[in-house]
Amino acid sequence: MTRPAEPDEFLAGYARILAEVCATGRRLTRDELESLRAQGEQSAEAGLGLRALVRRHLSAARELSPTLQPAGVERVLTAIEQAVDAFAEGHERAQRLAVRQEEAARREFIDDLLYGRSDLGRLAERAERFGLLLSRAHAVAVAQGRTPVDDTHPATRQVDRALVARFGERHFLLTTKDGRLVCIAPGDQDDVLAFFAKQAHAATEHGRAAIGRAHPGAGGVVHSYEEALNALDLADRLDLGEPVMRAADLLVYPVLTRDRQAMADLVRSALGPLQQARGGAKPHIDTLTAYFEAGCVAAEAARRLRLSVRALTYRLERIHTLTGTNPADPVHRYTLQTAVIGARLLGWPDNDV
Repeated sequence: MTRPAEPDEFLAGYARILAEVCATGRRLTRDELESLRAQGEQSAEAGLGLRALVRRHLSAARELSPTLQPAGVERVLTAIEQAVDAFAEGHERAQRLAVRQEEAARREFIDDLLYGRSDLGRLAERAERFGLLLSRAHAVAVAQGRTPVDDTHPATRQVDRALVARFGERHFLLTTKDGRLVCIAPGDQDDVLAFFAKQAHAATEHGRAAIGRAHPGAGGVVHSYEEALNALDLADRLDLGEPVMRAADLLVYPVLTRDRQAMADLVRSALGPLQQARGGAKPHIDTLTAYFEAGCVAAEAARRLRLSVRALTYRLERIHTLTGTNPADPVHRYTLQTAVIGARLLGWPDNDV
């Protein structure tokens, strides 16, 4: 076992410097200051705290005081100030470098983890350093606000503090990627991700969060992350109002769009005639969307669209006339509703399909 470093190991030449300064009144040379900075760096790399090291420098000066010339007290104090300042500068420099290296290693690990790069065995070893055991299943939650966030953003710090205060002993990883907040947690700790989503929604000025399903292994993290991203994308395209979505609740939408050409054919066939209506197809698609979301209750749909029930009923009748499909008929309703979902997913009629 390696012996722990002691503060005295980093005081080489310190007594000689004080004695010479006391005798001659000279200031510390450039080489001496650089040597002290180097010792400060080495002490930081050895894991010694700055407070203990400064205290040892002061103690060493006190131990030398009986051998120093009385007339040189002011000179010694000046030398101590210079020496400790140079030593502390080197120590802090090493600490800043260590922090940057740690941040770089963490960012590289996050990129490799979320993109599925690197050897899986090596990735698992690196994951343990950051509190993740990739032998377990993990799930990923992603939150996106109006403005991008990074690791130093106030929203990131706010969510981090809340998570640590609530789940300090749990193993989870909070980070950012492509301007979004990302939280990775064991698959059996859904409460962590649910709490993250709630906190992120508030911290990002009512942004939107999505939670992927739990999957095993390093590849499972990538899978869950992609599910969460896809859920956010679906929420934007479908204009879903919920602040927090779960990929498990949205599985029907990827199924509907798996055969894009078939969905495009359905949209054109079922909804294409609406383009002949005054104002185009979009107002009528919005009407169908509100009608289906209201459980096919005309009064509620009219309220959501800020229309009279009579105006809404007229639009539904117009849709029936143009398309030959009756939104109020349970047999026809499924075709129309599927076509409306497809239109929103494909961006029709704004985009050609």
